[in-house]
Amino acid sequence: MPVTRRAGDASVADVTLEFRRTTFADVPASRRLGAEAFGVSPHPLPDPDPDAWPLPNIRPWVATDDGEVVAGLGVRSFTSWFHGARLPTAGFAGVTVAAERRGSGLLRPLMEAALAEARALGDVVSTLYPSSAGIYRGLGYEVVGAFEDVRVPMAALAAVPPPGGDVRARRATADDVPAVRHVYEAWASAQNGPLSRVEAPFAMEADELVGPGSDYTGVSLAVRGSGADEEVLGFASWSRGPGYDRTNTIEVDDLVALTPDAARVLWRLLGSFASVAGWVQVSTSGGWSGLDAARLVLPDHASTSAPRPYMLRLLDVPGALGAARVAPVSARVPFAVSDARTPDLEGAWTLEAAHGTVRVAPDGAATPGDRPTFTSAGLAQSYAGAQSCANLRLTGGLAGPTDHDAVWDALWGGRQVHVRDYF
Repeated sequence: MPVTRRAGDASVADVTLEFRRTTFADVPASRRLGAEAFGVSPHPLPDPDPDAWPLPNIRPWVATDDGEVVAGLGVRSFTSWFHGARLPTAGFAGVTVAAERRGSGLLRPLMEAALAEARALGDVVSTLYPSSAGIYRGLGYEVVGAFEDVRVPMAALAAVPPPGGDVRARRATADDVPAVRHVYEAWASAQNGPLSRVEAPFAMEADELVGPGSDYTGVSLAVRGSGADEEVLGFASWSRGPGYDRTNTIEVDDLVALTPDAARVLWRLLGSFASVAGWVQVSTSGGWSGLDAARLVLPDHASTSAPRPYMLRLLDVPGALGAARVAPVSARVPFAVSDARTPDLEGAWTLEAAHGTVRVAPDGAATPGDRPTFTSAGLAQSYAGAQSCANLRLTGGLAGPTDHDAVWDALWGGRQVHVRDYF
């Protein structure tokens, strides 16, 4: 539903503003605004087809001033893995405000309108890659991880030992795509944060992976056995790039391995380009120094990394926590959220865990200070497993009694934050 603010509203200048879903007539102005913020592409996108706009699973929003587009954003609708469950997620992207209107109070009401719609549609968490994390902290988001482009010198791959057993590499075909999806899901479902890749445009489709129009030079598999007994244990999607000297880089979008030998096979395959490329660049996450499991089979830490922070905000506290599959412990923990920046999240609840499931119920008997109380950012970091209760208390993300801290950490820790799709 559009939201209108007129002259005299707090923090809004002497204008009439409307915050609403984008119409097709807004597209040219929205594109100009995006180019202003994020740069002009050397390969401009074709004009959109009105019959195919907006693209699937994208909800575009604009702020207008007397009909002029002065701010915009897009909400990507997908599911992401947290604590063994696929959660409906609102991923914010392309957030931009006209240069002359920055700092005038447009961003918060635009974001709040889009967040209210996301919550009404059933999204329980929201994520984004910030251009400036401080802007989004004021809206209740907090950094829980990062998407990283890591450059590994070929010399670091030369010493990877050969795999044991009969694990080997082979090129994927369209028939292998279901097995590739299975490997990705086995990895992603054990982490916090990865997209499930079952919704467009992130779905792993055969024509995009191995078809004639694919952006990849190849998708290579790590397999064990042969014939009907063959098992796919990992995959790497890679692009060769131009040139054939050691200034060149092999670019890898995914390197996912379910066993150490599968990781060794894939790294050794990439290392086989050493005579015509000097680097392998891998899209990864979680801290290259050790949190990417595929990293652990490399004998050398030599690399350079360019991280992009990833932020999380909860939209539905019982919905997000109650979907989790946790350790099979019995626990009863009262908790609360108190944060003036996110009044939609404020409340008090009692969490009950048993047999690996969680139930979160409102607690009308709560009194101030009687239970652990999180800020929005603190709850996001704890829920994602990115920070312990002790660390949240050091930063102001958690206050109140400490009696339940160890149990809370046991429930929400143990899964690492990983993201592998940039949007």
